[in-house]
Amino acid sequence: MPAPRPAGTRWTGSPDAPPSVRIAALAPALQRTERRAVEAIARDRAHAVELTAQGLAEWVGVGRTTVIRTAQTLGYEGYPQLRVALVQELARESAAAVPSAGRDPETGAPSSLGVLRARIAHVGARLGDTVAALTPETLEAFLDALDTSERLLIVANGLSGPLGLALAMRLTAAGRSVEHFTDPFAQQIAARQLGPGSACLVFSGSGASRPTLDALAAARDGGARILAITSFARSEVVGQADVALVVPPVSDGFSDELLHTSRAALMLFTEELVELFVSRRGARGQEARAAALSVLARAIEG
Repeated sequence: MPAPRPAGTRWTGSPDAPPSVRIAALAPALQRTERRAVEAIARDRAHAVELTAQGLAEWVGVGRTTVIRTAQTLGYEGYPQLRVALVQELARESAAAVPSAGRDPETGAPSSLGVLRARIAHVGARLGDTVAALTPETLEAFLDALDTSERLLIVANGLSGPLGLALAMRLTAAGRSVEHFTDPFAQQIAARQLGPGSACLVFSGSGASRPTLDALAAARDGGARILAITSFARSEVVGQADVALVVPPVSDGFSDELLHTSRAALMLFTEELVELFVSRRGARGQEARAAALSVLARAIEG
């Protein structure tokens, strides 16, 4: 049995998070052999639960100690505990499974509409996992920073860019003054001019966007606090953030996330995050929302 891994290399999210959520969040930054192990588990969880640690090691082509170490990285005491968690997750999914994926529910024939329904049902079934990596302490610290920071700069690029803009607009409507720039150089200049008491909120699904990381570094050089919203727990963004909210992707794994690059989970999450922010601000939040609605009402009347 290998020695326990340092706490910093283990799963630090919610203890209720299922294995697939932990794998999706941690896989990109795992050691090569550990990543091979979790990718094999993610591909065929039903087969993995039938194997001992030694059996999984032989199946994947790694050492038994790697399998045990991987289970510990995912936040379990050992591989037996990971197997139990996999069984529980598969049982929950089986109970909620949607029939006739890819087929019209009325005729039973294959159809594009049937495929669309099945895919949306799949995403819907996974949406509950998007908050499984959060802890109450982290979420409260994030909301507190949103509320109390003197200045707030939101940085987002690539596929996360539209979500960053949407978040900036929603927070503005909630009464939180926000700075937002689409040009990467403007982002870095604004970030460097932030100082102590200010915050830079970086929004990156992959957690590895170079323009976003450059702006993050500039903000840190200026003394600002770094907040992050991302999909993968061991990304570079998380490693450099003061407070990070990890929202695992609704896809089946890292490679599937890269192929489909879905931001559905992050979009829904940010909308609900703003709702929490408004509630936290109480009367101030409601007054700001009412003012925003009055502007919209005049625009509609015009």
